[in-house]
Amino acid sequence: MSIPVVDLAEFLNGDLKKKGAFVQALGKAYEEVGFVAVKNHGIADELVADLYRYVQEFFSLPLDQKKKYEIPGMAGQRGYTSFGKEHAKGSDAPDLKEFFQYGQSARDNYKEEYYAPNVQVNQVEAFNTTFDAAYRAFEKSGTALLQAIALYLGLEENYFDQYVYNGNSILRAIHYPPITEKPKSAIRAEQHEDINLITLLVGASADGLEILTKQDEWVPVTSLPEQIVVNVGDMLQRLTNNKLRSTTHRVVNPKEALWHTSRFSIPFFLHPKSSMNLKCLDNCVDEKHPLVYDDATAGEYLTERLIEIGLKK
Repeated sequence: MSIPVVDLAEFLNGDLKKKGAFVQALGKAYEEVGFVAVKNHGIADELVADLYRYVQEFFSLPLDQKKKYEIPGMAGQRGYTSFGKEHAKGSDAPDLKEFFQYGQSARDNYKEEYYAPNVQVNQVEAFNTTFDAAYRAFEKSGTALLQAIALYLGLEENYFDQYVYNGNSILRAIHYPPITEKPKSAIRAEQHEDINLITLLVGASADGLEILTKQDEWVPVTSLPEQIVVNVGDMLQRLTNNKLRSTTHRVVNPKEALWHTSRFSIPFFLHPKSSMNLKCLDNCVDEKHPLVYDDATAGEYLTERLIEIGLKK
């Protein structure tokens, strides 16, 4: 399945007509499919290449060395999380992955909420500086996409800016190790929806990502190397009272001939500050679309979901 493609340059640098067309194309794609591929996204190819190189170096370290970066009590929000710790909401089967998470370093003496320091990886040169540069690049592109979403929803263009600047976003590096024996399931990561506002995914190292269509069919997601894939998360779904739907997706195992290979994936989960109220927007609630969700802050909802997926007690 070729997902809809949009050109972010038309929103950032185009005339008013092109900007308006981008907004409508993005909104329509999110209402009908839930995923888009974005070109001219502003995240440099060299940065992406460096990011994947250092991620692969990190995950190739012996387990006892990786576990030194696993911090108790952090619910996986910083540093390393070992294999089999996370599962999808509603599933008892652990996902077949290990991951490393890098989070916000607040700017401008921000004091609204506490962010734990990022874990410093000493064995891989330039690991942290590369993650920091990638984090800011993803954050910038994601903010621009949210500006377009705001316009599609009839809000002020900069509606989301105040919430995502110094927000609780996460850059996650995922490793799906080689399969060494016949698996019990064809699934590496069980079907789920993301927690956050939007997710930006760049350059997964192998096929496997599938989305569930409105026709209830699983289809592979494909995009070109110069594109990033961006989907709606549960927080945006809640805020829009299901106008923009969080798309169900999963990662499946490769064919048996490729069991010996690893899969690497680096999504950026764009979160707002924990204090953001996810109360449904007034213009997304009417007689045909009655209120679906109770009020909650982003922080309250994140805690609820981290408990459901097994990362927090």
